[in-house]
Amino acid sequence: MNSSTPRTGRLADVEVGRRGFLGMIAAGAAVVGVPSLLSACSGGGQGGAAAPSAQATVSAQILPAYYPVEYAKPDVPGVDGSTPGYTTIPESFVQSVPEPPGTGLTFTAMTPLWGTIPPVQGNKYYEAVNGALGSTIEFRISDGNTYGDKLATVLASAKDVPDWVCVPTWNIPPRFGSEIVPNLFQDLTPFLAGDKVKDYPNLANIPTAAWKFCVFNDRLYGLPFPGELITDATFYRKDLIEAKGITVDVRSAQDLLDLAKELTGGNVYGAEDLWITATQMFAVPPKWTLEGDTLVNRVETEEYRAALEWTAKLFASGAVHPDAVAGNTGEAKTRFQGGRSLIASDGLGGWHEALRDNLGANPDYWQQPFAPIAADGGTPVLFQGNPANIFSFLKKSDDEARITELLALANVLAAPFGTTEFDVINNGVEGVHYTKDDQGVPVPTELAATELQPTYMFLVDPPVAQARVQYPGFVEAYSTWMAGAAQYVTEPLFFAMQIVEPARYASIGQPFVDLEKDIVRGRKKLTDLDPAVETWKASGGEELRAFYQEILDQL
Repeated sequence: MNSSTPRTGRLADVEVGRRGFLGMIAAGAAVVGVPSLLSACSGGGQGGAAAPSAQATVSAQILPAYYPVEYAKPDVPGVDGSTPGYTTIPESFVQSVPEPPGTGLTFTAMTPLWGTIPPVQGNKYYEAVNGALGSTIEFRISDGNTYGDKLATVLASAKDVPDWVCVPTWNIPPRFGSEIVPNLFQDLTPFLAGDKVKDYPNLANIPTAAWKFCVFNDRLYGLPFPGELITDATFYRKDLIEAKGITVDVRSAQDLLDLAKELTGGNVYGAEDLWITATQMFAVPPKWTLEGDTLVNRVETEEYRAALEWTAKLFASGAVHPDAVAGNTGEAKTRFQGGRSLIASDGLGGWHEALRDNLGANPDYWQQPFAPIAADGGTPVLFQGNPANIFSFLKKSDDEARITELLALANVLAAPFGTTEFDVINNGVEGVHYTKDDQGVPVPTELAATELQPTYMFLVDPPVAQARVQYPGFVEAYSTWMAGAAQYVTEPLFFAMQIVEPARYASIGQPFVDLEKDIVRGRKKLTDLDPAVETWKASGGEELRAFYQEILDQL
């Protein structure tokens, strides 16, 4: 399964699973040699019970101040939080931390990996990064596919907890915020709140929303892995459609439906399953919204109903590939890239992956995302996702010097694009792990595949930058598209709040995932939505509404 396949419409608090998160990495990282990271399947799930106060009372005083820094001027600047683009690799990099800050200590770190665990002995990549740190990080790497189980075991036992622990949001165990965080992990508020973060300039470069997501019980505990402003898009095969002499001018849901039907003929179908596209076009809230003073779940909204109705029309039109109708969405990318379907929704990380996989055999290959579409042809609305979907925590310690050293190491790991630290963390050592082509792009050596696996990035990461210059025109197209789309992004209700729903509500939304598939494929009718909503209310939906209302009342 591919990292960039879009997420389903489940009712979990964590909206982006492993697949969506890894797709964001794929979209933004400058690395060209970490293929194993991009092969993870999605998970999903959430932690156990948390107090309804959650993060609602977070105050600005406990958050790190934001001091942006720029070491390389982007060719396509970010707009309103969009990802900046670099169409060339800088000839030289800036060393953001003048001297390695470590004191020669060894710290243990627990991280996931969707790939082969690299050797430790003689690993020149580890030697190089640890050299830049001045201390050694000794990794305890676990299979990403079973990481949640391993993490839960380690944290539940509270024994031999590593000094630094990576926690993906989709692997949050029960009682995480209420018990595990305050009992096992270091409160970072005294070290990073406000201008105290200025002691760590690269950490101060991380946007405030990502830090807010690291707050538990009104205290700052986590170090974030910032995400992108937008993670999903609807793509069309620009090369093949233009070859047909068809002009793409899609401004409404009806326009998209008409185009999908126009493109269908012979063995070619206009579209794959576009349910995610429909939720975007009709501005379906990701979880909750306010209608007047009433808290309303997404499945109760007219936008959700309209998205279902439109998608059902798309399926009924015959424009959806038969394999997608049959439920085989796992091969959607293969069909789309092979030209058997011409419109597909995907994570933005799928864009460069498609270029990587197809340009060699087909230099004319190009897929392009539609500009954001409003169902009625008016102004689109895009809901921003979680500002971070993974974070790490430092083991609680009475030794203040130990904590400040770990934060100094984090400051190195958070060095942004354009720095020597970013280069070595992402690409390793020149001449050892990569060589440069005529564009200055790092080309991985065989040793990189063995030694250079994503590890340090799971502890803390800088804001995303797009610098995949090896694909002609891609960086400019990517960052220009996102800058244009950024104007339509809005924060959903409860944005950036670290809310973990009580475990007893974990499954009440699952029936809607199945119902969505049945309605759009004509196996059930739109009227079947009404009794499903009533069942959801009686099964805990009303109690869940009250849970969120209590949080809302504190805002």
